[in-house]
Formats: sequence, C-alpha cells, structure tokens
Amino acid sequence: MTAAAASADLLGRVRADLVHAPGPVDVPRIARVLAEAGVVVGAATMLELTETVRDHVEGLGPLQGLAAEGVTDLLVNEDGSVWRDDAEGLRRTAVHLTATEARDLAVRLATAGGHRLDDAVPWADAHLPSGIRFHAVLPPLSPGGAIISLRLPGRRRWDLDALAAHGAFSAAVQEVLLAIVRARVPFLVTGGTGTGKSSLLAALLQAALPDERIVVVEDVLELEIAHPHVVHLQSRHANTEGAGGVDLTALVRQSLRMRPDRIVLGECRGGEIRELLQALNTGHEGGCGTVHANTAADVPARLEALGALGGLDRHALAAQVASALEVVVHLGRREGVRRLEEIAVLGRDDQGVLVARTALRTAGERILEGPGAEALAARLAPAPAPAPAGTVGRREP
Repeated sequence: MTAAAASADLLGRVRADLVHAPGPVDVPRIARVLAEAGVVVGAATMLELTETVRDHVEGLGPLQGLAAEGVTDLLVNEDGSVWRDDAEGLRRTAVHLTATEARDLAVRLATAGGHRLDDAVPWADAHLPSGIRFHAVLPPLSPGGAIISLRLPGRRRWDLDALAAHGAFSAAVQEVLLAIVRARVPFLVTGGTGTGKSSLLAALLQAALPDERIVVVEDVLELEIAHPHVVHLQSRHANTEGAGGVDLTALVRQSLRMRPDRIVLGECRGGEIRELLQALNTGHEGGCGTVHANTAADVPARLEALGALGGLDRHALAAQVASALEVVVHLGRREGVRRLEEIAVLGRDDQGVLVARTALRTAGERILEGPGAEALAARLAPAPAPAPAGTVGRREP
C-alpha cells in the first residue's frame, strides 16, 4: 500500500471511529485506531499522523499549511489550483487539489459550519467554528471542480494605533477618525474586496466610549470588536424546505428593541439598507457599516442601487441618507498595502441628488483638502459649552 493510500485508509478509519465515539482527534485515538488495524509506528510518526489527521478532520486539510500569519484569503479554483492572498498580494501556491479532494473538503467545511452542500444545494456560505468565513460552489454551477473561498480572521485585533503604525493612515488622519467616533457621526467604511474595511470598522468601534452599547448585525459573523459592550446578531438561511430564514432586514428591526447606542450593519448588500437608514433617523447616532465601492464618489450610486432593492427611489434614498449618514471613509489597496485614501461628506446637490464631496484625500504622507473639508470640520467641531445658570437672556452692561 502506498503512503497516500495508507493515509487515506487511516483517515477513513478515524472518521468511522468518530461516528461511534465522538471526541477530539488526539494521540490516544490514533494509537487505538492503528492498533486495531495491526499497525505499529514510532512516537515521532504517531505525532505526525495525529497532526495530519486532525487537519483533515477538524482543520482545512491540505490547505492547513497555507493558513499562516498574515494570510487573509485562501482560494481553490475549479481546476484545483490554490491561491493565497497576503501582504504580497494574490499568488498561486504549489498546492493542487483533485476534484474529489476539493469536493470532500467543501462538503466537510460546510457541514462544520452547519450548512448543507450537495447536488441539491450546490452552494454554501458559512462561518466556521475557527472563525473562518467559508463559501463554496459545486458542479454543475462550476464547470470544473468545487470552488472554495476562505476568508481567514486576523490573529490580532487591530486598533487605530496599530493600523497607523502599519501604514494605513497618518497620525493626522487618525485624529480625524477619532473625532468622527467621538462626535458620534454616522459613517460608512467603503472600498473593494480585501481593502481592510472590517478591520478599520472594528478599530473605530473599539475607540467608542466603554459605556456605549454596540449592536452588530451581520450576515456572517466577521467583526471582532475589542469593546466591553458588544452584542452580535447573525442572519440565518432558510432550511431545505424554505422555512426558518431570518434576514438582515428582520435583524435590524430587532436591534432597535435592544437599547442600542450604536447600530452596526457589518455589510450593506441589499434592501436592508432601508431599515438601517430608518433606524439611524430615529435618534440612533453613531451608526455605521461597510459597503463595497470602487471610490468614494461611487458610494451614492451604490447606495441608490441598494435602496432600489429596498423599494426606495433615487430621491427618497437621498432624503433618507442626507439625514442618516454623513461621512464616507474610503480604503484602497496598492501593491499589497491597505491604505485610507479618502474621507468624504455625503449630501445633496441643487437637484436633490445624493453626492459624496471629498473632504480629505491622502497623497503619500500629505493630506489634501477637498470641497467637503469645511463641512467636515464644522461637523467635528466641539459643541459650545452651555451658558452658566442664570445668564440666558442677560445683556452685558
């Protein structure tokens, strides 16, 4: 028997053993399974086999070795090629999966995330116990083999100081970001895929006052916020009979009953934007979320498209946004470096159309002011101190 066949045989035996005796995949279990098969190995080989089997049963299997520090995404294409995204950008790795290996891995990870993945339900989007965000598509929706996308959580929680030290923005921009949080300005963090929107949003919310209650609504749990009072709500997909689904729209409505100081929509992707805008227009200041957009100037068009899914026409959405959201913090990625590129102010033009006016734009270490700079400065200016008691209405002699 070849080494690959022996490994596959051991893996099959361990899986069968787990069915009858659930529990951890550890050295005693592997030793017992090998003994039952009449196989004797040394201590070093036993440890190696245990680690390999554990990766295939509980971890990412053949992809486990690629999940190193700094890696944000692991991607398996339909041809079995495996790609890794890290600080150096998206690159192909030497790992290659057969069609059977890719399908088995996709089905196992979907099951670990509590979702069904088979010919009847050929796609799945789940959050794994390890914190990894998982998405997979099976043939015939993919012409070749299974397509797997894994978004790995960061092993450290970034705060604003750490992001600044990593080159995401300058100290001066950091002060503006802190002022946005302190003034409880409602904002959106925007950018393309992999630009660090969730990391920045979590860092900004970490800077909120500790006595604020933050309610986070997400489709898949992704935001990890180092704050003493955070509540998470996660949507639920319908079962195979089409029942039991709970979408983001319903969760935003539920969040209003939870005494939130800040309502956070992890990612605005559909008609739930209407509920968020209504929530932020009912006295819930400091709300925020993320939106995919190529530039800050594209955000109004993106919001109009999302609003249309929620039944809002262009002018109705502009009226809602103008009083519910004020600032756009836009991120970009150049040569593997994620940086804050622009801060813009949302408002309406003379025709009532929603626009984003640049307030600050970064150019290396320089900060360039735009047409929205004055409006942003006025919004972030400290509120005037209240007049002393008994002085209201008095004139100076």
